[in-house]
Amino acid sequence: MKNLPLGPAVAALLLSFAAPITVPLASAQTLDEVLGVRSATTESGRKSQLKVDQLSEDTRDLLTQYKQVMKIVDGLKVYNLQQERLIAKQEEEMSELNLSIDQVSLIERQIGPLIERMIQNLEVFIEKDIPFLMEERRERVVFLKDMMDRADVSVSEKFNQVLQAYQVENTFGTTIEPYSDLIEFEGKQRQVDMLKFGRVALVFQTPDGEITGVWNNDSRNWERLPDSYRAEVRDGLRMARKTKTPDLVRLPVVAPRSN
Repeated sequence: MKNLPLGPAVAALLLSFAAPITVPLASAQTLDEVLGVRSATTESGRKSQLKVDQLSEDTRDLLTQYKQVMKIVDGLKVYNLQQERLIAKQEEEMSELNLSIDQVSLIERQIGPLIERMIQNLEVFIEKDIPFLMEERRERVVFLKDMMDRADVSVSEKFNQVLQAYQVENTFGTTIEPYSDLIEFEGKQRQVDMLKFGRVALVFQTPDGEITGVWNNDSRNWERLPDSYRAEVRDGLRMARKTKTPDLVRLPVVAPRSN
């Protein structure tokens, strides 16, 4: 093949292709700026994500704290309701207590005279009853009278003491008691062995067994008994002292009279 001469145009074209390609300076700067912006954007996004993550964690913590606080609040609401009911109940009890206090004050004003009358009635009863253990019974009445003048004894205690005295008198009606006493009989002071058989009979016998007598509550006087009662009263005294086996005894009893 023959080499053909190249024309001026073709040579110029070849020269243009053979020359190195140069990128404009402005284009290179723009690329760097783009890459820098992307890098900055990526860093900013990373930081933003960290903030978001931190905010999310803080939100979860706050939510947990909120739930805990709400549980406490709910518990306090229940507690407050219980306390309100308790306070309402206490106020109701206080109202009832205040009413009771007012009633107690009224009762105290009324019970004082009642106790006084009870003591007076007890004293009259003892003096009209068969005269057994008179010193003991009279001393009990004196004690009750003195107690009524004492400010250091409550009204309830005074009433209780009077009731106990009544109970003692009631018990006397169901007991058999032997005791020694000094009585005036037939114009003389005599030391005698006394036998109280409930309130049915009050008999006596001198220590030598020579005189046996009985109290007549109608005449309010001691009366001599026939000798036939001597052994009966002696046996009754022995049984009361538990030195003889319990058995039937024959004692004089005043028959009740119709009014």
